[in-house]
Amino acid sequence: MNIPTRPPVIDNSLLSRFEPITLERMDSIRLMNRIDTKFVTDTLMLKSILEDALNQGYMIFESDGERLHAYDSIYFDTDDLRMFTEHRRGKLARQKVRTRVYCESGLCFLEVKKKNNHSRTRKKRIEIPPADFQDFRSNPEACLWLSSHSDYSDDEVSPEVETFFNRITLVNKGLTERLTIDTSVAFMNLRTGASADLGAAVIIELKQDGRTHSEMKDILLKHRVKPFRISKYCIGVSLTDSSAGTGRFKEKIRYIDKLNKNFY
Repeated sequence: MNIPTRPPVIDNSLLSRFEPITLERMDSIRLMNRIDTKFVTDTLMLKSILEDALNQGYMIFESDGERLHAYDSIYFDTDDLRMFTEHRRGKLARQKVRTRVYCESGLCFLEVKKKNNHSRTRKKRIEIPPADFQDFRSNPEACLWLSSHSDYSDDEVSPEVETFFNRITLVNKGLTERLTIDTSVAFMNLRTGASADLGAAVIIELKQDGRTHSEMKDILLKHRVKPFRISKYCIGVSLTDSSAGTGRFKEKIRYIDKLNKNFY
């Protein structure tokens, strides 16, 4: 695996102050009326957000003593970038196909993410051998699973963009919210060979039970961090493949550039 160096951007002394939550307890949370909302900020603001989350009693996912987890994903697409193009054009019902490896544990999955016309996202996955992370298409079981869970077959897609990031996962004390915080986000285009990163930009995704009040939304509002629709895959393609066309992602890239200019 070609994993670039991703130094932590948050002091571990801050993360160590959170109460830990195990994967088993975290996976027991069922958000039946789930709403997903993304936000983008920078690492300086993130420290203030984490301090407020700590004061509100949020817990942090811990596995084998680690609270900052490295992820490596490869997104697959058609030769004409159909999945990227549908997202760029604003098609509501769309999907993504990717492999993902959890770098500390070595667990590897083939995943399909589907978004419907009501902006609800569903993710399904199957575990695959780590050797199939770079390209699952020689695995008959994985190929059969893909054709039965997506609109694409293995002979239609190929590796497009590899994404790398470090993730912090928080859960509120009422077990009605899960927050993922992705830092040190970087991309490698597997067709063009180009690479890029998001610098100090941080991508936050809040998964909440829509029937309950969100303490995290209050925290983000306090710090003037507003909802921001973003796809790591689409931003990665836009930054590393000039022939793909940025379209509606151009404004998002400008915003991230502005964050970095202000930060540095």
